[in-house]
Amino acid sequence: MRYRNEKDVLGKVRVPADAYYGSETMRAYNNFQISGMKVSMDLIRAYLIVKSAAAAANMKAGKLDVRKGNAIIKACGILLSGKLSENFILDVFQAGAGTSINMNVNEVVANKAIELLGGKKGDYRIVHPNDDVNMSQSTNDSMPTAMRIAIFLKIRDTLLPELDRLAKAIGSKEKEFKSIVKLGRTHLQDAVPLTLGQEFSGYAYAVKSAIGYIEKANAKMTKLPIGGTAVGTGLNAGGKYRKAVIKELSKMARAKLSLGSTFGEMSNKLDELEVSASLRECAVALNKFANDLRLLNSGPGGGISEIKLPEVQPGSSIMPGKINPSMAEMLNMVCFQVIGNDLAVNEAAGAGQLELNVYMPLIAFDLLFSIEILANGTRAFCEKSVKGIKANEIRIRKNLEGDLSIATALTPYIGYAKAAEIARRAFLEGKSVMQVCISMKIMDRKRLEKILDPKNALK
Repeated sequence: MRYRNEKDVLGKVRVPADAYYGSETMRAYNNFQISGMKVSMDLIRAYLIVKSAAAAANMKAGKLDVRKGNAIIKACGILLSGKLSENFILDVFQAGAGTSINMNVNEVVANKAIELLGGKKGDYRIVHPNDDVNMSQSTNDSMPTAMRIAIFLKIRDTLLPELDRLAKAIGSKEKEFKSIVKLGRTHLQDAVPLTLGQEFSGYAYAVKSAIGYIEKANAKMTKLPIGGTAVGTGLNAGGKYRKAVIKELSKMARAKLSLGSTFGEMSNKLDELEVSASLRECAVALNKFANDLRLLNSGPGGGISEIKLPEVQPGSSIMPGKINPSMAEMLNMVCFQVIGNDLAVNEAAGAGQLELNVYMPLIAFDLLFSIEILANGTRAFCEKSVKGIKANEIRIRKNLEGDLSIATALTPYIGYAKAAEIARRAFLEGKSVMQVCISMKIMDRKRLEKILDPKNALK
């Protein structure tokens, strides 16, 4: 491999000759071979939007040479198309604040811009990573800005559409199952009847509630601390730049973005923590849904078996013909991971000091990872499980026939104590509530049939 020599404050650094990154990226790469997981490309794309918008704003403010600025913008456009993505090489676990991420982007953009202007990589006299690409910025304001843009767009364009499709699919099942009366269950014990459609309405409610929580939290990601530079004061940026850059960012991100509190948003990660909490709440709701489907599908001979989940793959390497609720199990694991990520974000958000939270690389990675797997998990679960759910009406009727809790319908007529006595006797004698009522001559059969009809118990 051929190399070129670059120099920084610590001395010379050998960089692969073909690489678009430079010395600071190389040092970070050598220092932090930790997980094998790279910085999210969603964050990198958002950072490229920030760099392009900053170049445009700096040109409008009369700070950046137009030839350089246009080259930077063109370089960002090339990189945003997906080209040269192999140059973003850094591990998630790295030095604090995201300085290495920022410099990785600065160096790649600078070297591509240099090339566009006819120069050779590493000739920073043409376009400098710090002086030109990073003009009017610090890692401390550009990193939280890029984070927020990446999170906002990922939720808006990826997660929310999948959750909406899931809510609609559940709503469709709610309508399909609206007339199927089944045994209710509380404490995992038999309870008064309801319809399978009503049961599914609870799941639809949970998903819609999760969507509302996420939308509310995500709206806070549109307020950006860009222009705060090092500690929030805006040193080396200027008021004209700040107004211009937010306009450019809004245009490039196709979102209504606004200037936020530089001091508040740079030193605190409370809004990001709220997003994480909303993702956790979504995971809790989806986890409960997946668990309930597994219970209702359990069997087929020895379980509840009131619904049939689509069969997607063989379930055992030793038991022939066994089929497991694989898609629900997958979603369970996704939800566990999101809940774990939330704990990491919580710890990182609470560990910032004074004017800066240095754990932004971890917060950004965990939030974007949670959004990604929630979106993908929801899509797969909806398409390969929820849409294909069938009611096992034979089993539903059989379970309903032995319902002792239907005695609850008698309480307005004979009182709680007498109804409890009937239910207990039915259980001990292995009879139905109707049979016990007739033998005890509680009331005439015609009236009993009306009161104990499961459909009447739905009211």
